[in-house]
Amino acid sequence: MRVSHETIYLSLFVQARGALRKEFAHHLRTRRSSRRPRGYSPIGGQGQLRDTVHISERPAEANDRAVPGHWEGDLIFGKAVTAVATLVERKTRFVMLIGLPNGHTADVVADALAAKIVELPTQLRRSLTWDHGKEMAQHARFSVATGVPVFFYDPRSPWQRGSNENTNGLLRQYLPKRMNLRDRSQAELDAIAERLNGRPRQTLGFRSPSQALDEALR
Repeated sequence: MRVSHETIYLSLFVQARGALRKEFAHHLRTRRSSRRPRGYSPIGGQGQLRDTVHISERPAEANDRAVPGHWEGDLIFGKAVTAVATLVERKTRFVMLIGLPNGHTADVVADALAAKIVELPTQLRRSLTWDHGKEMAQHARFSVATGVPVFFYDPRSPWQRGSNENTNGLLRQYLPKRMNLRDRSQAELDAIAERLNGRPRQTLGFRSPSQALDEALR
């Protein structure tokens, strides 16, 4: 017989009660006490962005992960609506974290992302894909500063950025929702990213993202 992982999770969440539920949640990476359906979005604030280019216009090389340099981006939120920007490279799943100690308004996010992206070699600056969150209202400003085009997913469609969603789930082990993310320095965020980038992934043939990126560049 075969049992899917969703069946196992559902059974555990349904049967756990009282002290058992508390103990069970303690051992989960996300510390959640309930199972959330796919596509659940805890943060609202979807707005109307101007002059956006839909994900369907993204180059084929990005869609099939043929070459490195195409990134998926998002914000993860913590206590007091503090946030950290996450960037995940589609081919290698390499992650970069960007602290936002001054908030996550559109101009702040655009400038912070641009400052990080321009640190990369040219061959790793091909595109960025984001959702329709208001924090990307200044996407044109980002593109002018970096030369990197921005493509947009459909609103409330996290499955269209699966690499980023999966990485954000892994990051919750280090950046839980109860934490004030403004208290994390950039050096601490870089150390967390380094830990994830050194973790072997089944989807990469059990290579780490760092190894995969190094091989792709060579």
